[in-house]
Amino acid sequence: MKKSILLMGLAALIASCSDDDRNNDTDNQHLVSPSMAVSISNTDGRQSPFTGILTIMPCDANSSIYYGNYVKGKLSPFYGYYRVKDGSFHDNSINREISLPIGTYNMIYWGTPQYQTPIYAHPAIKEAAHSIGADMSKQSLGLFRISADTIYYPVFDLVYATQPVNIGSESLSGSLKRVVAGIKVVLKDKDNAVLSSSIDSVSVRITNIYSELNYYTGKPQGTPRTIAFPLIRSNDGTQMSNSTVMLFPSAGKPEFQLAIILKNGNVKSFRQALSSPLDANAKLTLTLSLGDIFSEESSGDFTIDDWNEKNENIDIPIIE
Repeated sequence: MKKSILLMGLAALIASCSDDDRNNDTDNQHLVSPSMAVSISNTDGRQSPFTGILTIMPCDANSSIYYGNYVKGKLSPFYGYYRVKDGSFHDNSINREISLPIGTYNMIYWGTPQYQTPIYAHPAIKEAAHSIGADMSKQSLGLFRISADTIYYPVFDLVYATQPVNIGSESLSGSLKRVVAGIKVVLKDKDNAVLSSSIDSVSVRITNIYSELNYYTGKPQGTPRTIAFPLIRSNDGTQMSNSTVMLFPSAGKPEFQLAIILKNGNVKSFRQALSSPLDANAKLTLTLSLGDIFSEESSGDFTIDDWNEKNENIDIPIIE
């Protein structure tokens, strides 16, 4: 979550105001900071308090043009930033509230919910640029490339919405939807025994993943890329797996690629196309049973038995 705070605040640190006809100064008594109640709508219809980071970008009414936000009485490109715990504002020393003149605005919401189930610990993302008067439909969130390689990091768990709000008479509200997919990989021995001691490390690659999410629509776009992440051996040595990895949706069916690096330096590889695309708000769990690996053999392909694909829904946060 600390990394999420850092990355989602990066654009605010580098954003600059553009010249337009807005009044950059206003009397503080004419500014309103609306209230907000945040909850998560679960797949069974129940609602539970939201915990996470929520950012809010006010745009002109019926528009994707970024209006800006008043900070200390002056119009600035610094969007609203809230740390939320159990549905309420948390740690006001970090929060930067929305403060606007009375009127109607089109709000863009982006959030990173916090969940009890562990997720991948090292996501990264390229933030959008925020400048007053900018068309946010021309901006995007992008994949972050792993240094000196052609593969990319997984992303944060991201939720999104747009909603018109009348500042002065309405609270901030909107139904958030998840715009990323989740994937978890479990590698086991076919006999449920301890995995071979000849295995040094295992890495996974998922191909055909969109490189961007449009900032205004939340839709995937851009050139398809390949995402990479490692599998970690369990304490008892019977399996290797990852905490849930978040990805942008795929452009059609992606290919799953597995590389097992042996202690003697040889590499065993396996690849197979998934049976369906990776869609937003869907989680895919892949359980693979591994046959024999002979460390004395040279690098090459190996076979894996008992492929198991399972899709399950992820809870959808909303704010109201």
